[in-house]
Amino acid sequence: MTAIKHTLHRDVFLPHDERLVGFVHVTKVGRKKKTSFLCAALNNDHESSVKARVCQVIKKTDKGESYKKKSTWLLRELKVVDGKSSSKETAEFDLHYEKIYKWVASSVADKEAFISCLWKLSQRCLVQKPDFINVPKQLLEEVSKPSGVGHTPQTGDDMAVLEEDYQALTGKEESDLALLMSESQAAISNAESFAEQLSKQLSVLDGANIHSIMGSEDQVLNLMRLLDDGINQAEKIEDRLDSYDKILQNVKDQMEMMRDKDSLINTRNKNHQQLLEDLDSLVSQLDLDTRHLKALSDGDLSTPGGIYECTNAANALRNCMAVQIHQALRKMSAVEEQQKRYSKFSASFAKRLAHHLNNLFIHQGNEMGETLSRQMIDFKIPQHHSSHRDLTPYADLMSWLKNADPKSFKELSQVYTTSLSRLYTKETQDFIECAKQRLGTGTKTDKNKLGAGLAGQSASKLSGSSTSLQGKIHDARGRSGSMQSVDSASLSMHGSDSDLAMRHLFDQVLDKVFSELEPFCLAEQDFCVRFFHLVAESQKGEKEEEDKEGGDIWQPRKPVQSVENYYMENLGEGLFQRRVSTQMRHINEEVRGMMRDLFPCLETNLDDFFSYSDRIDGFNSMYMLVRMSQHVNKAQNTGSFLSVTFASCLVKIKRNFDRFIQNQIRAIQECRVAKKTKCGIISFVHTFEDFANQAESIFRGSENRHAHLDKSYVTLVAVIFEQIARIASEHPKTPREVVMMENFHHMFSVLSALKIPCLENDRKEAKQTYQDNLYQYTTHLLGRPMEKLHVFFDGVQNRVASGVKPEEVGYQLAFSKQEMRKVIKEYPGKEVKKSLEHLYKKIEKQLCEEENLLQVTWLAMQDVFIRQCKSHEDIINKCYPDSGISLEFTVGDVLQYFSDIAQSH
Repeated sequence: MTAIKHTLHRDVFLPHDERLVGFVHVTKVGRKKKTSFLCAALNNDHESSVKARVCQVIKKTDKGESYKKKSTWLLRELKVVDGKSSSKETAEFDLHYEKIYKWVASSVADKEAFISCLWKLSQRCLVQKPDFINVPKQLLEEVSKPSGVGHTPQTGDDMAVLEEDYQALTGKEESDLALLMSESQAAISNAESFAEQLSKQLSVLDGANIHSIMGSEDQVLNLMRLLDDGINQAEKIEDRLDSYDKILQNVKDQMEMMRDKDSLINTRNKNHQQLLEDLDSLVSQLDLDTRHLKALSDGDLSTPGGIYECTNAANALRNCMAVQIHQALRKMSAVEEQQKRYSKFSASFAKRLAHHLNNLFIHQGNEMGETLSRQMIDFKIPQHHSSHRDLTPYADLMSWLKNADPKSFKELSQVYTTSLSRLYTKETQDFIECAKQRLGTGTKTDKNKLGAGLAGQSASKLSGSSTSLQGKIHDARGRSGSMQSVDSASLSMHGSDSDLAMRHLFDQVLDKVFSELEPFCLAEQDFCVRFFHLVAESQKGEKEEEDKEGGDIWQPRKPVQSVENYYMENLGEGLFQRRVSTQMRHINEEVRGMMRDLFPCLETNLDDFFSYSDRIDGFNSMYMLVRMSQHVNKAQNTGSFLSVTFASCLVKIKRNFDRFIQNQIRAIQECRVAKKTKCGIISFVHTFEDFANQAESIFRGSENRHAHLDKSYVTLVAVIFEQIARIASEHPKTPREVVMMENFHHMFSVLSALKIPCLENDRKEAKQTYQDNLYQYTTHLLGRPMEKLHVFFDGVQNRVASGVKPEEVGYQLAFSKQEMRKVIKEYPGKEVKKSLEHLYKKIEKQLCEEENLLQVTWLAMQDVFIRQCKSHEDIINKCYPDSGISLEFTVGDVLQYFSDIAQSH
């Protein structure tokens, strides 16, 4: 290590006028193969401001033992030295500069020696020292002790040289040393003689120094006398300063007394000023203008000007009564008298205001009832924006009354709800009855258009939710017989014109009901919230912000966002158009309770309308489900009265829809087909197509698919698949495979056209079932048109399977070449074509024309027959090679037979 230190000092630091103080052999954490040295060095240049540095030294890349600096950091930039552990021995340590450098020393002793070196350098050279953490205390304590005589450092890093402040020879010192050595001839050859000579010269110089010191003794004594005189003079000056200090202390006491008196005077003046200000403030706060008192006593509550003056007077009175007064001031007789006076004014005005509004509520309820009959002719709910506009100026007075006289406010609220609930109940009932009449009129009109021949059929279709698919099935069967007529099939799939017209009319009426009821209820709710101040405590801040943006009650505001277009078309820029925040605030129970009192029969009327519509046509439940779901999902506040009412109605609509689906399922399960004709496409398959097409047309405008409908789809399709299999097994005239093939092919086409995600697996199942039954039907119907030929070749295959070599089968008597020629001659091409024509007629008789699967089935038959022929030819080539025997017809002939038969029909 000494040699390495010498080499590092000589090659790296000495050329830069630096001195190596300490070093340690380290590697970076995780990179043990790349070794280097961390070195602590001092700058020999006294004029330099940077004394200490920490360097990383590595070997040069070329061969040799020379070193070079890789990185250099100033010691004063070192923030933390982390020894990792003060109790556990570890060779790891960290140096924290702008980033953290992690090192692993070659040994624990080398690490501690280097950390001790850094500690000593920082104590000697730095003002702001780094923190040493997780370092054993003995490394730091032994440095804090002064170096005693004979003290030897424990480390081998020559720190003793640092304590002695070793300095290298300067240039002048080197030249003087060279001159001294040149004066002695034996300086180089005889070191002992040179040392003895130097000792003699040193003794001579020491003697001269002693004589010089002894000669200057008188001067030392004179210096001591001068010092004694200086001490005496200093003592005299100190005594005089003490006397001055005592004088100044008396002056200080007197100044403090004067300051205290001035402070007391200032405090008294401030108290007088504060008392005057408090009294002025109290008088101004408790003083009410005479014009306000007059307005409270005799103000006109029937004109806008009078309402405005009364509102300002009431607010001023409220401010006077609610002023914050110190408890001590409240005991003043003048204050008590003024408060009693204002209380009397408040009670008197509250009674007058309540009486006026009570009469106004009753009058408006009676007046609006007279115009009710005129509104119902246009199939519209009467709008009350004019009455709301008349009552809106009293909103701030209602707020004052709510705080001043809660009992009167509550009684007024009850009068309002009692007076208008009868009117609103009558309006909603008449409106719903008008909607029923529209549906009833539409039903009669469609029946008249349908004619006497279809009157009974339409009546059977309008049997309500109890109407099942069975009625439609029997109607369709009665019209088309075996369901082979294209016109009757189209009627079954798409419904009659009267059905579609009625459903379109119902959708329009239902949309009209919602478009009238929703703004009607929301307008009343918004009016109640603002007029009766039903906003919850947590939303008062929001209301105040809206009031600031919208101005006072005399300024127009924007209407509720959900009915903005409606107001713009019907209300205009009225006083009642107040802006509501884009996020509908949460309506508390008080609002819902008041709305329930105003509309006690709304839910009952809606339920009655929905039940009536459901009795007209079960399909109407789907329209109601879609429309109601849209209104419930779009509701900005699910806790509002209208949202809760719609949600309750939606539950009942879902029940009606479920009952409608159950009736369809029961009708499918009870379906029976004619046994004297071929089956064809079963009627409930067409009816499902009709149901799905109409349902998708209804839901197409909806933003989200309804899970209730998807669930019904899955259930209906599962039942249809099950009942197709049942009818296919029961039908006596049509083979099971034909019924399954045709109906599942039709279901596959329907599901592919609908593209309903929840029925994707059912669509794949329908396709697979159709393909499986097509294969079974072709193989079963084709059978063995050349029976003897099939029996012969089956026997040949059995012999080969039993172990007989293929080329030896022909030597057996039953399977000789002569027997094979005899069997082949029995099936010439003419006979084959004749049997195929008979097979085509049989297929044509069993399949229905509606599904158009005849050519598909015929091509499948062709493929099966050709595979049989090729199988026979393969057996001949394998078991009777070089016999020259072949069938009486070729594959080309078979293709021609099938083509000719198909074209001839």
